[in-house]
Parts: sequence; C-alpha cells; structure tokens
Amino acid sequence: METLIISIPENKSGLVKQLLKELGVTMKTTTSGKVSNYKQKLTEVAVWNEKDLDSLKDGHKAFSDLKSEQW
Repeated sequence: METLIISIPENKSGLVKQLLKELGVTMKTTTSGKVSNYKQKLTEVAVWNEKDLDSLKDGHKAFSDLKSEQW
C-alpha cells in the first residue's frame, strides 16, 4: 500500500473524496487536531483597551522626542 498526501481546494474536497472512496481508497484525516489547537491559541490572545494603547502612544512619543547628544 502507498501513502499519498494531496492538497485539495475546499470547494472540490467533497467531490475528490467521493471519487477516491469509490476507488477503494482509505482516508485518514489529521486536520481536526490542528484546528482545535489553533482555536485554543486564539482564545489566549490578549485584548487591549484604549487606556493600554494610550500608554504605548505616550512611550512612542517619548522615544521620538529624544535627541542625540552633541559631542
């Protein structure tokens, strides 16, 4: 038996899977674990409010106002 990995456009996935099943191909999907990991990472993304952004803007302004010393 040979293992083959292919990338299929989502809109053609159903058709390709149906044809392969009719030919007796067994399919093993591994994307479900990856998707749930991705969703978990997205839930851990921090949310910044306006007060947080104001602090960053103040810091940026302070750095941009710095002048190099003359020797």
